Amino acid sequence: MSERKCPVDHKSNRTDECPVDHTARSTWSGLLNPNPSWSYGSNRTLSTDRETSSIPKIDEGNWVYPSEAQFFMAMERKNHNPQTSDMKTIVPIHNAVNERAWGEIIKWEARRGGEGCGGIKLVNFKGKPGQMSPKARWKSLLGRSYAPPFDRHDWIVDRCGMKIRYVIDFYTGKSDGPSSNNLSFFLDVRPALDNWEGVKMRAERLWERWFGKLSGPSSSSTSKTAGP
Repeated sequence: MSERKCPVDHKSNRTDECPVDHTARSTWSGLLNPNPSWSYGSNRTLSTDRETSSIPKIDEGNWVYPSEAQFFMAMERKNHNPQTSDMKTIVPIHNAVNERAWGEIIKWEARRGGEGCGGIKLVNFKGKPGQMSPKARWKSLLGRSYAPPFDRHDWIVDRCGMKIRYVIDFYTGKSDGPSSNNLSFFLDVRPALDNWEGVKMRAERLWERWFGKLSGPSSSSTSKTAGP
C-alpha cells in the first residue's frame, strides 16, 4: 500500500505530513452546518500554527497535523467550498478524533511486544470514505441506533517489524438537541482480519468479552470512543 499524504505539499520535509489521508475533506466539513463566511483570500485570519501529534512515525519524530490555513487551502483546491469560520472548529475536532483513534490502537497493542522496540509506529494510512467495512455494513443491516459511519480510515502500524492493518469507522453521535452545536463522535477501531495476527487479536478480544481475560498477552476491552 502506498503512503498517502495530507493534501498539502510537503516534499521537502516528511515531518510535515499529516497522520491521516484526507481524500474526502468534505466529509469532515459536512458535519458542521453551512455558514457562509469570508474567503481566505479576503480575510487572512487563519492560523498557520501546527500541532504535533502523539503518533510516532516509522523513521523518527511524530506526525504533524495541518494548520487551519493548510486545512482550508487543501479543501479549497479540491473544490469543497470551505468556510473560513469553520476552520477553528474543524481542525481541533480532526486532531482530537485522530488522537483518540491512536489511543484505541494503543489499547489493542498493549502487552503484545511493541514496547520491546521503542513502541508501535504508524507506517501509512488511507482514507476510504466511500467503502463501508463489512462490520459497519452488518451493523447498518441490523438497524443499530446510529447511522452508518461518515468516514473510514485504514492505518498500518509497525510492531517491531510486523505490519498490522487497523480499520477505523467514524460515527457521529446524537446531539443534545436541535439547537445544540455540540458534536460527539464514536470510533470503532479494530485490527483487520487479513492475517493470522489480526484474527488472533480479534478472537482474544471476543473471548475476554465473554469469559474474562486470558492468561497470556491480551489487550484491554473494546470501547466506542466519544469525541469532543
